[in-house]
Amino acid sequence: MTKPKKTTEKTAKKAPRDTILMGDCIEAMNTLPEKSVDAIFADPPYNLQLKDGLSRPDQSKVDAVTDDWDKFDSFQAYDDFTRRWLTAARRVLKDTGTLWVIGSYHNIFRVGATLQDIGYWVLNDIIWRKSNPMPNFRGTRFTNAHETLIWAAKSADQKSYTFNYHAMKAMNEDIQMRSDWLIPICSGNERIRINGEKGHATQKPEALLYRVIMSSTKPGDVILDPFFGSGTSGAVAKQLGRHYIGIEREERYVKIARERLKQVSPLSEEELAFTPSPKDQPRIPFGTIIERGLITPGARLFAPQRRHVAKVRSDGTLVCSDRSGSIHQIGAHVQGAPACNGWTYWHFEEKGALIPIDLLRQQVRAEMQL
Repeated sequence: MTKPKKTTEKTAKKAPRDTILMGDCIEAMNTLPEKSVDAIFADPPYNLQLKDGLSRPDQSKVDAVTDDWDKFDSFQAYDDFTRRWLTAARRVLKDTGTLWVIGSYHNIFRVGATLQDIGYWVLNDIIWRKSNPMPNFRGTRFTNAHETLIWAAKSADQKSYTFNYHAMKAMNEDIQMRSDWLIPICSGNERIRINGEKGHATQKPEALLYRVIMSSTKPGDVILDPFFGSGTSGAVAKQLGRHYIGIEREERYVKIARERLKQVSPLSEEELAFTPSPKDQPRIPFGTIIERGLITPGARLFAPQRRHVAKVRSDGTLVCSDRSGSIHQIGAHVQGAPACNGWTYWHFEEKGALIPIDLLRQQVRAEMQL
């Protein structure tokens, strides 16, 4: 008897791209090929459990979320729904993919427990700090000024996933990006309105999705949003050269999203370029720097503050008073350290100033990319 072939990412069928599927998210996800999407962003119902209408001090009504799609009969009903959609999402997620899910204190802890129960592995929880939150009009609680995003890998055994660490650092003025994000809520011209009313009660700001997509996907990736709503994830995905699959059961939201997506223009290939991880860049041996004549044999290289000096040899190795070897080996040797990044440790002298030799490596990489 012939054994059925195991589905792998190489043999898996491709998912549809740049489309909105109208209908129940679980049923729609179950029609998609296994392991066919690179990332998932989910903004599920929060199950807000609102009992009374909200009013401002002037007695005007607050436009809260009262839609039927946010109502569940019990916590058990909500948990069952959460388990089913998370299970369907995990099936279509590639083994190298990640899932984002956003929520408030009403639901995010229940969602987090469920996704861990079925095998996802939490990478981060992100606090979205709202710079302009709605105040607590009754003065009975703290102002709800944040929401939580969970970023999770498909499993604890996952060997790789996309995280554009260096791009995030570049976006943050060369400081490591933290897990608390200060971003305003969706308002002003960005807020979609139909006849003066909000097009969608929980429209997320594009800035939030921009950071999510920039951090954890690459151009050409397929992003699935099982609760597409007004299409924010699709709009940002299209702009950033990614593909989207939106699932939405409400016809009025589908119409809004389709019209919105028509107005989005993708960035050019040149504009989509971002700071890559060093491991993704071409490897440049120090010998290449010698071949290019950027540093000549016999030149001296200096440690920071000129604490140590080494001389360059014709094959790209260095020699100091008692040892020869690569830029990394000699850097480690003179410091008495187990390892050293010679590119950042050694400097050449130009007009009396010490300049890291890594600058020359970057120059060669730039020439290769051009």
